[in-house]
This record gives sequence, C-alpha cells and structure tokens, in this order.
Amino acid sequence: MTTAFTASTTVERPVPEVWARLTDWPAAPAWMPGVDSVRVSGSELTFRARGRDRTGRVEVVEPGRTVVVHSAQGGVTAAYTYTCVPDGDRTRVTLTADCRAGGVWRPFAGLLRAAIRRADGGQLTAFKRVVEAG
Repeated sequence: MTTAFTASTTVERPVPEVWARLTDWPAAPAWMPGVDSVRVSGSELTFRARGRDRTGRVEVVEPGRTVVVHSAQGGVTAAYTYTCVPDGDRTRVTLTADCRAGGVWRPFAGLLRAAIRRADGGQLTAFKRVVEAG
C-alpha cells in the first residue's frame, strides 16, 4: 500500500480511556468527518457517509495499542492504522492511512490519496477535541 498520510496528536488522557473511545465505533461519527453513522457486526463496520454505505473490517487488534481497519471497494483498498502509545498520563495517537488503487483506478491513485488526506487528515484533531471534552 502507499501512504496517503500520517498524523499524530497527544491526547491528555491515559491509554485505557483513549483506547475505549477510539474503538467505540458507533460513537466515531463525532470525530470522523463526513461519517453519519457506524454499524458494527462482529469485525465488520458499516460506515454511512455522504448518503452511501461503505464497509470496512477490523483486521488487526492489539488491545490498548493498535487497531487496523481495512476496506476494499471497486479496485481501491485502504487501511487505517491507529496506534496508541502511553506518555505518562497522556496518550500519543498516530493514524496512518494507506491506499492502493488497481485496475481502472490505477491512474487515479495519487488523486485518491490526496482525497483521503483532505477528507480524513483532520480525524485526530477532532478525536482529541472529543475525548478531552469528555
């Protein structure tokens, strides 16, 4: 995969609290721009965004540390890796979004990565605000 962006922030809360909020998928629309709702069925997540449903799957979970959400739609695959690292009573959260385009989408890979960066690059800023507000 090719990285669309990497972003980090420090949340003024301990890892257990940050992790609980990060993996509370139905509450994620509070900090995921453009997402209206998230439904959970096992490891499958259905995101309602801009009038359409998009499906992702939780592929990796290292409790309290890392979660990876992967989606594949029409030749475009994306993986969002969220990592939490303790920093005293604070938590350093990093998001890396990777995107690969194949088939008819291959010529548009750079544009897709730029669109992901614009749409989701502010996720952690919003997440920090929501978590610290309680």
